[in-house]
Amino acid sequence: MKLEDLTPAEIVAELDKHIIGQQKAKKAVAIALRNRMRRQKLPEELQDEVAPKNIIMIGPTGVGKTEIARRLARLTGAPFVKVEATKYTEVGYVGRDVESMVRDLMSVAMTMVKDELREEVREKARDRVEEIILDALLPGVSGGTESELPGPVGGEGGFPAPAPGGTGAGGSKGPGDSAGSSGGTGGVSTHTRERFREMLREGKLDEKEIEITLSKQSMPAIEIFSGSNVEELDLNLGNLGNIFGGKKRKRRMTVSSAREYLLQEEMDKLVDTERAAELARDRIENTGIIFVDEIDKIATREGRTSSDISREGVQRDILPIVEGCQVNTKHGAVDTSHILFIAAGAFHMSKPSDLIPELQGRFPLRVELEALEEEEFYRILTQPKNALVRQYRELLLTEGVVLDFEDDAIRDLSRIAAEVNSRSENIGARRLQTIMELLLEDISFNAPDLAGQTIPITREYVRERLADVVEDQDLSRYIL
Repeated sequence: MKLEDLTPAEIVAELDKHIIGQQKAKKAVAIALRNRMRRQKLPEELQDEVAPKNIIMIGPTGVGKTEIARRLARLTGAPFVKVEATKYTEVGYVGRDVESMVRDLMSVAMTMVKDELREEVREKARDRVEEIILDALLPGVSGGTESELPGPVGGEGGFPAPAPGGTGAGGSKGPGDSAGSSGGTGGVSTHTRERFREMLREGKLDEKEIEITLSKQSMPAIEIFSGSNVEELDLNLGNLGNIFGGKKRKRRMTVSSAREYLLQEEMDKLVDTERAAELARDRIENTGIIFVDEIDKIATREGRTSSDISREGVQRDILPIVEGCQVNTKHGAVDTSHILFIAAGAFHMSKPSDLIPELQGRFPLRVELEALEEEEFYRILTQPKNALVRQYRELLLTEGVVLDFEDDAIRDLSRIAAEVNSRSENIGARRLQTIMELLLEDISFNAPDLAGQTIPITREYVRERLADVVEDQDLSRYIL
């Protein structure tokens, strides 16, 4: 769905399909998203003046902060990355620098754009692959014996016989094989090539083995060099991918396998990397979203020392990126002025005002997310498209086991989850995952032996399985 087609109400309605409650947060992100579309309709001289309305989401873990941002990006097709503020270090220290979040976003955008461009050239690439496979097939046919052919030679419904003067047969070309009629395989007639093309398209050659030449793709540089600042190495030393990807290698495989390998390779060759980079940069600068989690962990409070200098240093490094600056990537410089930043944190031990004033000013919108209660848990279990009850039903159905959840049982699960959260660490909706796993542990373990059975999940079953959790105050022995 295109961004310009979505009204704020429609954005909220789409988010409601996956996330229960948190209407204030949904409304805030919907407005921020709509403002991006409005900005693009302004006169050019005004567009640069309209700053994105960055948001800080405040709330405990497991209430939907990350999911709102992730679903928002997926809904609009915007480049999106989630980063953790605690993973960054101040410039000059060993570790990831804050500019890498923009480089990560550029990598995501490049993948998105390249995938789209690859689809545009798929048909052209398919034609090129067909010619490559025919080139690999025909020399073997023209130079091979009759027993090597993948069908009766010259017979009805079989493969055409090679021309009398084929390259592998020795001797001169036959009368029907002038240079002008050659299919580019050195003596194989155009007629022969077209007959093979027909058989290839019908799938009759899929199991025939051929030898093809592929680009030698070693492990990507991002995997070879573990740790941070990989892209900085790439920027300084040149494109590391060329070091590993320039060689060719020959492989023997079936036609059907070769077709897939070659199709991917030819599509990559046909994609204009420079154009992809331009489109990716434009998409980032106008629709990109960076979700900065755990921002409360780098906030500083009065009276705290030691690591506070580093925390404040990270904040000061983040500030110019949020304000708007040029960040160098291997695909060109990216302007961060209009990237939407959504920050999130529980703020149990600190508060938003503990962030440096300059950074606070760059997050003008603050939304507090509500803790989840029993009713929200019930709705999470039953209403969303990816509801947990549905997930477990489908998982067990793959083993032939049908789970029949009664409504009273789901109500009890919701009550227990809320009660456990109130007694111990409140981990929000994630508590449902642990309770469901404990509830269905025996069924999941024995599922292969229960194939064909329908197992009712009743209130009695829930209370029997979770009795210890409800009664024992030392809940950590049972759940987290």
